[in-house]
Amino acid sequence: MKIYTRVGDKGSTSLFGGTKISKSAVRLHAYGTLDELNACLGLIVSNSETPKQIKGQLIEIQSLLFVIGADLATPLESSANILRTDPIYAEKFERWIDEMDEELKPLTQFILPGGTVVGALLHQARTICRRAERWIVELKERESVTPGVIVVMNRLSDYLFTAARYANKTLGSDENEVVIPRN
Repeated sequence: MKIYTRVGDKGSTSLFGGTKISKSAVRLHAYGTLDELNACLGLIVSNSETPKQIKGQLIEIQSLLFVIGADLATPLESSANILRTDPIYAEKFERWIDEMDEELKPLTQFILPGGTVVGALLHQARTICRRAERWIVELKERESVTPGVIVVMNRLSDYLFTAARYANKTLGSDENEVVIPRN
């Protein structure tokens, strides 16, 4: 199979089920941002300093992002037979968050993204996740979306924030709290 099809050369693409839409459509922004998030997670997974616990979880999340992407690429009214996003993943993220939180100091102030390279990349992934969530919400305001998608994405960003804090702690980096500049 060739990687190029020339189908998109005029600015359109086909969804699962065959419907053609513009590459500027909100739906494509939504699942395209998931692809960007997945690539960012791949960068974190490939970093030799990433704690094993987080690495294993991120690999699982990367596969889940393909499920969510396929879900978003397939309108609910489509006859295409695909796996839809189950909100049960949000509960799994909550368990992972709770496990990491047991080892973290309670937050008393906002913290700056950063710390270690792994922590900073996890914060970057969190912001990409939030952008994907915003696109999905916008899509939901226009078309039907599997109800669990937004719940899972919201919890995933919470997970990525906690994973950044956990990675920084595990790798020996202090968190930098926000300091309001004074004149």
